[in-house]
Amino acid sequence: MSDPDLDLVRVPGPVNAHSHAFHRILRGRTHEGAAGGAGDFWTWREQMYAAAEQLDPAGYEQLATAVFAEMVVTGWTAVGEFHYLHHGPGGTPYPDHVMDRALARAARTAGIRLVLLDTCYLSGGLDTAGRPVELNETQLRFSDGDAAGWAARHTALRAALAADEPATVQEGAGLVTLGSAIHSVRAVPPAALEVIAGALEPGEPLHVHLSEQPAENQACQAAHGLTPTGLLAAHGLLGQQLSAVHATHLTAADIAALGAAGCSIVMCPTTEADLADGIGPARELADAGATIALGTDQHAVVDPYLEMRALEHGERLRTGIRGRFSPAELAAASRVGGLRSLSLSDNDDHLLVDTASLRTAGSREAQLPLTATAADVHAVVINGIEVARDGIHTRLSDPAALFREFTYQHREFA
Repeated sequence: MSDPDLDLVRVPGPVNAHSHAFHRILRGRTHEGAAGGAGDFWTWREQMYAAAEQLDPAGYEQLATAVFAEMVVTGWTAVGEFHYLHHGPGGTPYPDHVMDRALARAARTAGIRLVLLDTCYLSGGLDTAGRPVELNETQLRFSDGDAAGWAARHTALRAALAADEPATVQEGAGLVTLGSAIHSVRAVPPAALEVIAGALEPGEPLHVHLSEQPAENQACQAAHGLTPTGLLAAHGLLGQQLSAVHATHLTAADIAALGAAGCSIVMCPTTEADLADGIGPARELADAGATIALGTDQHAVVDPYLEMRALEHGERLRTGIRGRFSPAELAAASRVGGLRSLSLSDNDDHLLVDTASLRTAGSREAQLPLTATAADVHAVVINGIEVARDGIHTRLSDPAALFREFTYQHREFA
C-alpha cells in the first residue's frame, strides 16, 4: 500500500550509460594526499589501480551487487558497465570468463538491466611524444594482448552469457546483453580499431572514452596528427552505434563530426566535477545532432536527478546563460539518450516519484529534473518487478549493509 501522504507520479526509468563498478571503492577516500594535503587526480589514480589490483571474482561480484543495488534504489533501471578488469594478476586469464560472469550475476541479483561493455585495453597510454607506453603491472589485468585476442574472447563471452541466460523473469531473464568498448585512443592503437569494429554484431553498441583530458588530445596529435575524434573518423568508427564518453575537450571540427555522424555522447557530470576534468560542450553537441546520455562513471554520486541537474548547472557555469537544457531535455538525456547509447529497446521500466516531499512540494511535475533527488524515488519497477521501495531493495534490503559487509570481508578496502 502506498503512503496516503505521498503524491506520486510515474516517471520512465532512467538509464545509466556509463559505469565502472569497482570505482565505487574510491568514494570518500581520494580527497586527501599522502601528506595530508588535498588529494589530486594522481591520488585518485593510484587508489583506483590499487583497487583493481586486489579484486578477485568473488569480491568483484559482491561489490558489483552492492553497486547495482545502490543504482536500483536511487532510480537507475539500466546500466552500461564499461568493463575492463578481465584477467587475473599479471594478466593471467581466468577460466571461463569468471570476472565478466560475476558482473552478469550481480546485475541479475540486483534486478537491473545490464549492458556489459566488454572493453579492449592494449597499451598503457601515449607519452608526450605520442609513443605507446607499456602496460604497468595492474594494467596487464585489463589486456588481451592484441585486438585479435580481444575479439576471440568477446565472441566466446557472447556464447557464455547466452548459456547463462535464466529461464524466468524472476531469475533475471532478459536483463543482460553484451556490448563493446574501446578504452580510449591512448589504450588502443589505430591498427586494432578496425579489428574491433569487425568483431561486432549488427547494432551492437561501441563505447569509448574520448577527449576526457587535454593531455589525451595532445598525445594523440603528437602520435597521429589528429584529434581522438579525427582518429576514430579516419577508421570509420563514427556513427550511430558509437557513444563517446565525456567528450570534454573538443574542437569545433570534432563537435561537427560527432553530431553529423549521429553519435551518442555520454556525459558524467558529477564525475567530471569530482576529477576536475572540465565541463564539456553538451549544448553544442546536441545542436550539432548528437544524442546526450548520462552516466555515473566512478559513482562519487549515484542519483539520476543529480546527474540531470549537474548537466544543466555545468552549462550555466560554463556559459553564464540559464536554461541551456530544458527540463524535458534533461529527462530525455536520462532515459531516451541512455537507451539509444546502449542499443536498448524501449520498455515499461519506471519509477514512482514523490512530488510532495520537502524538495519537491510546489514543484511543477515537468520540472522534477531540477528539484527532485533519489530520496524522492518511492518505488522502482524493472522488467515488470518492483525491485525497490523507499530506498530499500525488495530482495537485498539496504544497499549500505551490502557495502559494509564487503568492506568487513575485504579489509584491504576498509
